[in-house]
Amino acid sequence: MSYIRIALASVICAAFCVSGAAAQHNSPATLAHSAAAPSAGNEPINVDETFVRKQFGEEFSLTPVSTPFVRDIDGDGIDDLVIVARSKKPMLDAAEHSYRVIDPYYDFFGYGDPKLTASFGSEDLSEKNLVILVIHGSGTDAWRAETPKAKFVIINLPFKKVVVRRLQLRKRQVNAIFAEETDSSAGDSVVFWDGRQFRYQPLGTGGD
Repeated sequence: MSYIRIALASVICAAFCVSGAAAQHNSPATLAHSAAAPSAGNEPINVDETFVRKQFGEEFSLTPVSTPFVRDIDGDGIDDLVIVARSKKPMLDAAEHSYRVIDPYYDFFGYGDPKLTASFGSEDLSEKNLVILVIHGSGTDAWRAETPKAKFVIINLPFKKVVVRRLQLRKRQVNAIFAEETDSSAGDSVVFWDGRQFRYQPLGTGGD
């Protein structure tokens, strides 16, 4: 009789242990921790005003809808950063903070000098002073590096919003900045790194 009790107690104990392990595996706390854990291509991104001003200067500020995109833009295998910001004077701190102000949009139409085109901004006050900041990452810290590979301020792109996704060129795929333009009749456009510089291209025309 005592043998039966011992055997029965062992079975109940084993069942309880298995049930407890299963409950722990599927508990909300365990799943929440897993979802929040950093992983390749899904890392937590923290870009605030302090970071932006450290990299680009006091003339830059984030917009309420500034969404950072972390992708390899220049094809070197290191993550870069793309984010929308505002600046009334994007040229002012270029030397001090080692960034380049570029204008792929007007360069496409034959006006390539941003020192001149910086005054060509949109007359629509809701879109005026919007710029796109790009940091080409360096080393293991990538875009967070104290001294990034390169920094750019893209001016005069007439966009409502931007996203970063894959662009199919004739011979390869690259990560590129897709813009929904403010003038709906003009359609959307894309800005991409061609290996030497950023190029603007209206969608629907030849790329590479």
